[in-house]
Amino acid sequence: QVQLVESGGGLVQAGGSLRLSCAASGRTFSTYHMGWFRQAPGNEREFVAGISLSGAGTYYEESVKGRFTISRNNAKNTVYLQMNSLKPEDTAVYYCAASRYITDYSRRNEYDYWGQGTQVTVSS
Repeated sequence: QVQLVESGGGLVQAGGSLRLSCAASGRTFSTYHMGWFRQAPGNEREFVAGISLSGAGTYYEESVKGRFTISRNNAKNTVYLQMNSLKPEDTAVYYCAASRYITDYSRRNEYDYWGQGTQVTVSS
């Protein structure tokens, strides 16, 4: 089992940047595929980005490509989401998620563990 704790959210103006972190407990972090999702009020939770075990494979939702970068440091049991050129429509609660087995990073039901979320608010 793994526990996930997100941090780094906050209030930022449009065009600004934030870096989210997700710290995982345990000694088996490198055996988990990781993903970031977000949920705005009234909307379903949606995929943002995913990363493979080694970090060699990264995957993004179309609207964040070129602006967001997912990365991981297996020695620090942490996955990151660097968010640049933020827009008001990026406002949401951001969640990290973990899974031992992945066929499609964008599917919520493939992830077994979720963090509590961190709020990101982008003002116009």
